[in-house]
Amino acid sequence: MIRLAFLLLWLPAFALAQSAPSHAAEDAEVSRWIDQQLSGYLETYRGIHAHPELAFQEQQTSALVARELKRAGYTVSSGIGGYGVVGVLKNGPGKTLLLRGDMDALPVAEETGLAYASKVHAKDDTGQPVSVMHACGHDLHTTNLLATATFLAQRRATWSGTLLIVAQPAEEQGEGALRMINAGLFERFPRPDYALALHVDPDVMSGHVAIVSGWAAANSDAVDVTLYGRGGHGSRPQDAVDPIVLSAQYITALQTLVSRRNDPQQPAVITVGSIHGGTKRNVIPDSVQLLMTVRSYSDETRTKLLDGIKQLARDLSTAFGSPKPPDVKIKEAYTPAVWNDPNLAAEATKVFQSLLGPQGVEPGKVPMTAEDFGRFGKQLKIPSLLIRLGATPQAQYEASKKPGGTPAPGLHTSRFTPDAPTTLRTGVRALVALVSALLPPAAAAK
Repeated sequence: MIRLAFLLLWLPAFALAQSAPSHAAEDAEVSRWIDQQLSGYLETYRGIHAHPELAFQEQQTSALVARELKRAGYTVSSGIGGYGVVGVLKNGPGKTLLLRGDMDALPVAEETGLAYASKVHAKDDTGQPVSVMHACGHDLHTTNLLATATFLAQRRATWSGTLLIVAQPAEEQGEGALRMINAGLFERFPRPDYALALHVDPDVMSGHVAIVSGWAAANSDAVDVTLYGRGGHGSRPQDAVDPIVLSAQYITALQTLVSRRNDPQQPAVITVGSIHGGTKRNVIPDSVQLLMTVRSYSDETRTKLLDGIKQLARDLSTAFGSPKPPDVKIKEAYTPAVWNDPNLAAEATKVFQSLLGPQGVEPGKVPMTAEDFGRFGKQLKIPSLLIRLGATPQAQYEASKKPGGTPAPGLHTSRFTPDAPTTLRTGVRALVALVSALLPPAAAAK
């Protein structure tokens, strides 16, 4: 059994401030607090990193989160939509803010060479043995969530309202947010007025943040297509219907959905990442299976792509004389796009520029990666913001930007190594400042 006893944090009690400090004084207080607590939180981060858990298996990580939120004074509920944890802290009049961190790791064999590198092996959702690694920064997200939630609980004079702390499972499967919502997240707990989350970004220098206004992550659909033929001997194709040739035509035709049917100003991606068909070079198989990911931003573009995928499969199968129609399966629990509310993005930019300086806030890139954090804002139709948190040390970042420079190891790679001390420090400072701006002290809000 994974032992996480060493992860328990030493969190000394602090007297609450008697009046709301200025932003500069508040950040100075946050910085002092982080200086005192950083070694403990880095130990927590390293422990989570060394003991990663796959999606829907986050038992020990969620137990750690629940334990620490209780210690900080939150009312805690566990087992929400799997291993989801919710902490609620009511602190006078004001709005409710949801702060999310994700907990799950990836089936990746770690090659960072760190002293605390993961050596964990587990079984994935198909029962296959895999190596496990925090290759997407969720270990930092979880640690940041705990540190921010604890500071805000200890400094209640700096804000007023209600905090809804959400430790989410299964982000990498794109289902954790949905399962928590279906388990009654917004019926059992206070309904938020805002939703915030951080995500580490190796394309941004540590100590900086990046803000995107508008689309900040893409819709992601998983589509499985089986094309059928009639098997035969490879020397006698005239007696068969070759599903491999059919699949080749289909894969090429799919790209016309992006280049010829879609508005070129509306981003779209169709990638066939896996093809399975045949067993021997001289045997024409009966079927070929294609596994693909489909990315978009708008609902209109998403619908157009998915309808086109089905139509092309059907029409090409007919043209090739397939003995039966194709089987097209679109995963129902897709990952919806993240929309960063422009007003909230503008407020965050102003707060972070005051905190980090104008150079510390970068205009973020608009990626086609997916993040199911977007489901919270879409479900409730509330302003939400996904903040990109710089993770690459300055020297490595600057070297990577020089001509011929080696890019920093990216997310979902075996060598991803964030600058944990600086990244954690910046993340806590940024979130505390933004929470205080969105949930001002009762006196300041009047």
